[in-house]
Amino acid sequence: MSVGLLENVPFADWIIEVASDRQALLSKESPLAGKFIGTIGSRKTPLLSVAPFRIMSTSTQLTNSTRLAPMHHIALMVCLTLLQAPETPSKGAVAAPSKVRKLPVGGEGGWDYLSVDSEARRLYVSRGDKVVVLDLDKETVVGELLDTPGIHGIAVAPEHGKGFTSNGRDGTVTVFDLKTLKATGKVKASGTPDAILYDAPSGRVFTFNHGTDDTTAINAKDDSVAGTLALGGEPEAAVSDGKGHIFVNIRSKSEIAEFDARTLKVLNRWPVDPGTRPSGLGFDQVHRRLFTVCANQKMVIMSADSGKILGAVDIGRGADGCMFDAGNGFAYSSNGGDGTVTIVGEGDKGEFKVVSTVATQASARTMTLDPKTHRLYLAAATSAPAPEVAATEPKAKGRRGYVPGSFVIVVVGD
Repeated sequence: MSVGLLENVPFADWIIEVASDRQALLSKESPLAGKFIGTIGSRKTPLLSVAPFRIMSTSTQLTNSTRLAPMHHIALMVCLTLLQAPETPSKGAVAAPSKVRKLPVGGEGGWDYLSVDSEARRLYVSRGDKVVVLDLDKETVVGELLDTPGIHGIAVAPEHGKGFTSNGRDGTVTVFDLKTLKATGKVKASGTPDAILYDAPSGRVFTFNHGTDDTTAINAKDDSVAGTLALGGEPEAAVSDGKGHIFVNIRSKSEIAEFDARTLKVLNRWPVDPGTRPSGLGFDQVHRRLFTVCANQKMVIMSADSGKILGAVDIGRGADGCMFDAGNGFAYSSNGGDGTVTIVGEGDKGEFKVVSTVATQASARTMTLDPKTHRLYLAAATSAPAPEVAATEPKAKGRRGYVPGSFVIVVVGD
């Protein structure tokens, strides 16, 4: 916080002008622009404000010759440091990210979700039967967590010093130490755990399980299972609203379900029409909006309070990830089929529209976001050429292979 001291200035000669727009104020030629606590003359009157302000003379006859003399009696000490309060970006005021680069990682195996621990500056990447951990600032691999069979996702609970992985192959959750990256235990989940989420208000980790169409709640403090909740359909990505409620895409029903993280009761079910088979899910906590990306190349925007559809925009093929960045107001869809990221923003009239489309790499279908740098991180690899097959032979089914050692992390942003 800034601190200023004004001495021997008649209190009546000064007023405080409060500005509601920080950027407008800073553009004014004011030597005291900024937030501070001041003291005026013998009155020792504290100057406090929750908005930026500046000090002005009340005299309308202020000139260099007649009004600057009192400045000789002013002992001024100002340390200008603007408070770091989050602000909603002005519409159209922030440029959409456009720079793209790639971090070679290599290795073998498939992948699914990525997760950022912004405070610890770590990126967790699911990879085959292990977790690959990168330093976000150095952009290098700093460790691995082994024995996570068929891993899908990673969730971190910093206040407990723990991380959790959803292991689809053996239906378990691996618990690990965030500092050492060593496994400390395993918890049995239901079905095939896919997405995984930590909800701080309830202190619980949730796996979203295919096959059994439910969610397993695990107490992060002691790794005990708190219960299982039937979701009525195949769950995909989920988000917490920071108030103890969880929203999860129900892909097989083309809906979003809301449930209470403490009572494990479903509260609402809302269709995502005009979208179908939703996968990735983002959340705007300030405006309480859900952004879901769907198999029919739609991003649907929904009110988290009423389920009302607020808008829908076209996105690319093969979307599987969705993020909302509160720092710049953009929502993102990672489209693995097209090898693009669709960037969606809000217009001046409250409508949602595509701001730009950034080329990434084919197969980059999942992603995560670092809220500190506003960078996106996507996982991708180079598709191997299809083997030549005689016309009389049946074509092979299943996922296409990838060139060995071609795995990369695609970074979008400065």
